[in-house]
Amino acid sequence: MTLWLVLAAMAAAAVLAIGWPFRRAKMLMASGSDVAVYRDQLEEVERDRALGRIGAAEAEAARIEVSRRLIAAVDAAGSAPDRPAAAPAPRRRAFAVALLAGLPIGAFGLYLALGSPQLPGQPITERQATRPDDQGIEALVARTEAYLQRNPSDGRGWEVLAPVYLRLGRFDDAVKARQNALRLNGESAERQTDLGEALMASANGIVTADANKAFERAITLDANDPRARFYLGLAAEQDGRKEEAATRWRELLASAPADAPWKTVVSDALARVEGRAPEAAAPVPVPPPRAAPGPSAADVAAAADLGDEARSQMIRGMVERLAQRLQQDGSDVDGWMRLMRAYIVLGERDRARAAADDARRAMANDAGKLRQINDAVAQLGLGS
Repeated sequence: MTLWLVLAAMAAAAVLAIGWPFRRAKMLMASGSDVAVYRDQLEEVERDRALGRIGAAEAEAARIEVSRRLIAAVDAAGSAPDRPAAAPAPRRRAFAVALLAGLPIGAFGLYLALGSPQLPGQPITERQATRPDDQGIEALVARTEAYLQRNPSDGRGWEVLAPVYLRLGRFDDAVKARQNALRLNGESAERQTDLGEALMASANGIVTADANKAFERAITLDANDPRARFYLGLAAEQDGRKEEAATRWRELLASAPADAPWKTVVSDALARVEGRAPEAAAPVPVPPPRAAPGPSAADVAAAADLGDEARSQMIRGMVERLAQRLQQDGSDVDGWMRLMRAYIVLGERDRARAAADDARRAMANDAGKLRQINDAVAQLGLGS
């Protein structure tokens, strides 16, 4: 609507610019006719004086008055009393009407022929997004999100976007994307493991109940899925069941191909739960067989190669962030259980007991959640 108002205003301005000279010509014609009348009056005054009809004084006064009017008429005519006569009025009017009507009609027809009236409006953000040059990852993500808002059933789009969310640290969005991909593309061991990794990243590297469920489902679909087997061992370690974790990782190593790139991660994790030093130092590898970007359980496992102090700082940072969040929102029962397990992994049982006490106070008014906390305390051996 705004565009059409602007176009109408422009057409009106063009019509006015063209029509004004015709109006001016009419004014000039009127002024030119006055000049002729006043000249005739001067000649008439001279004839009347010559014939004695008026006296000399009267003739002089009349000549002065007519001359004054003649000068004014000449000025109004642009000091051009002798300009050629204009075209006859009917022809001039017909030409003006045709020109004034034809101008907007011709412009509109030209726009229909050369323009794109059917093209919808496009906000500046979308126009910028269509330029492939100089686009950052955020711009590409925004463009993909806009596409998925219009096409939410495109499972392939969600599957492509999920690992990008992980790289950007948008873990909750990554979880939603993995869930959508699983729902739309069908269930597979790989997709279940991907979902579990996203849930772990969202939980600061802790294998939550939902993540554990996803890994177990992956094993049901493919008993040889190395990532799911690794993370189930990590879940056992985080719950304090080190012997179970060691058993899972020994079995994983026994069935691993000789050139598996993730063997070092599993070997170092096994050495950690067995209380011995890693067999050989190596660069921090990826978890088997594909690494989900962002903090994950593999980051915690690979931190063994960083040295005790660096590893402790890395894990403590994640645990402290979880503890701070729970102090602000104590209704997350899974978060409290993850925090207790994390303190046990760090060897800080006193802090795990303190977290259990805080959780009980936060859940005092919710019998169901309080029962879950008490069950977790008993399972972790933290006492009453």
